[in-house]
Amino acid sequence: MSLLDLVLNSLQDDKAEDIIPIDLSGKSSMADHMVVASGRSSRQVAAISEKLLQRIKETTGIIAKLEGKGTGDWVLVDAGDIIVHVFRPEVREFYQIEKMWLPDEAAEPADA
Repeated sequence: MSLLDLVLNSLQDDKAEDIIPIDLSGKSSMADHMVVASGRSSRQVAAISEKLLQRIKETTGIIAKLEGKGTGDWVLVDAGDIIVHVFRPEVREFYQIEKMWLPDEAAEPADA
């Protein structure tokens, strides 16, 4: 299982919403992929991120970094080749970071 598959499966298992994987190959040297997802509340955002951190460490041995868990509005998980952003919906709508990396039509969630 690739690290990207592990991340996507973890987010789905923990009921993250509007999961959008973004291929950064050739666009950025910071990572190969970015994943943007939402949780319904600050508590869920923090829990999704913490569980992802655990699964990455247990499965791959990678010690990912976590930023923003204290407030739970926007948590960033840096797993080296993959950067994961987990937002509360209102915060995600405000920043719209996926729109910086995707063509306009691809930045819309699948259920929009």
